[in-house]
Amino acid sequence: MSVVRRMNYCINGEWLESNSSRYMPVTDSSTGEVIAEVPCCTEEEVESAIEAAQAAFPAWSQMAVSKRAQYMFRWRNILVEHLEELAVLCAKELGKNLNEARGDVLKAIEPTEFATSVPYTMQGSGGLQVTTGFDCATYRVPLGVVAGIVPMNFPAMIPWGWMVPLAIACGNTVVLKANSQTPLTSMRILELFYEEGGFPKGVVNLVTCGRKEAEIMMTDERVKAVTFVGTTDVGKHIYSVAAAHGKRVQAQCEAKNHALLLEDADLESAANAIVNSTYGCAGMRCMALPVVVVQESIADRFVALLKDKAQKLKVGCAYEEATQLGPVVSAKHKESVCRWIQTGVDEGAELVLDGRNCVVSGYENGYFVGPTIFDRVTPEMSVGNCEIFGPVTLIKRVKDFQEGLEIMNANPFANGSVIFTQSGYYAREFELRTDGGMVGINVGIPVPTAYYPFSGNKDSFFGDQHVLGLDGVRFFTRAKTVTKHWYSEESKYKKVDTWEGTVDR
Repeated sequence: MSVVRRMNYCINGEWLESNSSRYMPVTDSSTGEVIAEVPCCTEEEVESAIEAAQAAFPAWSQMAVSKRAQYMFRWRNILVEHLEELAVLCAKELGKNLNEARGDVLKAIEPTEFATSVPYTMQGSGGLQVTTGFDCATYRVPLGVVAGIVPMNFPAMIPWGWMVPLAIACGNTVVLKANSQTPLTSMRILELFYEEGGFPKGVVNLVTCGRKEAEIMMTDERVKAVTFVGTTDVGKHIYSVAAAHGKRVQAQCEAKNHALLLEDADLESAANAIVNSTYGCAGMRCMALPVVVVQESIADRFVALLKDKAQKLKVGCAYEEATQLGPVVSAKHKESVCRWIQTGVDEGAELVLDGRNCVVSGYENGYFVGPTIFDRVTPEMSVGNCEIFGPVTLIKRVKDFQEGLEIMNANPFANGSVIFTQSGYYAREFELRTDGGMVGINVGIPVPTAYYPFSGNKDSFFGDQHVLGLDGVRFFTRAKTVTKHWYSEESKYKKVDTWEGTVDR
């Protein structure tokens, strides 16, 4: 049996025992065993995290931007040194296989590398002599305290890639609400942040709590911005409440990404890309490709090829090197995915491959769902329109490009979209006309590098500035425009400012 660790929350670099009477279990997804408990922090404890971040803000924000960049250089190297340790921890609590867990950590390192460029990316703009004797410049300045509310599926990348690096490099301080299902990776990274990174106390603080306590982050006047990743209903709530309290918000929400597979595509390469995208991370990622819109002329061949490849995936313990498909995150999540599979059956889709009875020898209590494929999914079926967040592929058959594009754009979500084709014409038409915010052309997972924004649309995103890239820099800073004029003691003229402009007198 695993030893159950009782975890603390972190304020000012100190790990404190919570006064809460309620603790939430963290499980090893491959065995089903409880390996840790995290507190449902009290409202007072959440407020103390905000207070600590607020107290740390003046010194951190006034530090030379070049020095903050040096912290980020050092921090990047620490993450590289601990990559394997963090990957194993991520695989254990979440269920990703080791390669995917390594990718999770690498996707935290990449934005940290981008954050080292903050002396350049935070630069404003200006002009001399914009009117006679006057200069004008716009600067980017930090906001203050930023709250990060984290989902369960990327415990390294999202808090420590999307949220923390740019926020702190730009001079802000942070309160993270770690996800209670997968908090251990983030907690270990925060230990390294202070113990080896040497960051000033209070720059990043961490709590685990419920929705009621997290509501404080949306209403407390000391919090200037909220960055969130999770479900659309929660994202809409956070956006509306936080914005109503004067905060800027970025809410990355659900997805139902579609791929359009045309008859001229390289079928083998497309199938490999779709298997990797759909079944990677057991389907628990917002850039999976759960729906493949296939041209009828090749649909039978493609479905047979996809089934053959899916059946060959090795399902097993997440932290064993040979595993290709690990478990989902929890028993509750497994039940949800299996209910969706039954919904597909009830709605009349053709069940080509059923993963509900997947059992892994030696890990019988793990939360495993095998690869699942539905064919002949029609537009009115909810299974083809709602996010399942599991290893389930849905095939929608169409006669041509135009019908396929219309089906894809009819979906309320628009995180990403992909086309597989050898036609430059159709690729360009797709690029122009798809609603997807991140577009792949013969690319199964069209996630950009950290130098570009993660740019979902429609019900997949609420806000004005996306995470990462220059969008991220703009989100974590505000503009300050300064107009300057100096009088000469020898001048025979004085300047008079009027609402119409500046005139000589």
